[in-house]
Amino acid sequence: MLDIEIENEQAEPIEQATLDLLTRCLQTAAEVEEVNGEVAITLVDNARIHELNREFRGVDRPTDVISFAMNEQGEGEMEIYLDEAEADEFPNMLGDIVISIPKAKEQAEEYGHSFERELGFLAVHGFLHLLGYDHKSEAEEKEMFGLQEAILQKIGLTR
Repeated sequence: MLDIEIENEQAEPIEQATLDLLTRCLQTAAEVEEVNGEVAITLVDNARIHELNREFRGVDRPTDVISFAMNEQGEGEMEIYLDEAEADEFPNMLGDIVISIPKAKEQAEEYGHSFERELGFLAVHGFLHLLGYDHKSEAEEKEMFGLQEAILQKIGLTR
């Protein structure tokens, strides 16, 4: 089971049905990947995601989603060793997913599908990044995007 915390830090209110959809997307992705743990989703505006991109990725523009994996060693960080026997005593904090709501709406219109489909795609995409998936090479992209589509179809969020 996945423990999910969702925080809306942008001005527009988010309906409960949308929050439920985000939860369902991540729960389904976690079931498919057979992982348990904790994930935080923060919904922001373009100015905030632009700021995060600039600060953490050196990208001077707003993007749709950013993931911050907790189980990934950052550059210059010390490795953390955990005795396997003690692993159950600590929560498995997978990381944070930050989604720009204005960017999700813009892309939904651009791609000709619903806001719900785009938001679900971004949530699953961000979640898979937390698990170590990437799309830097053609093979990685094919694997990650194929998995995303399978998860979204399972939820019923088709194009």
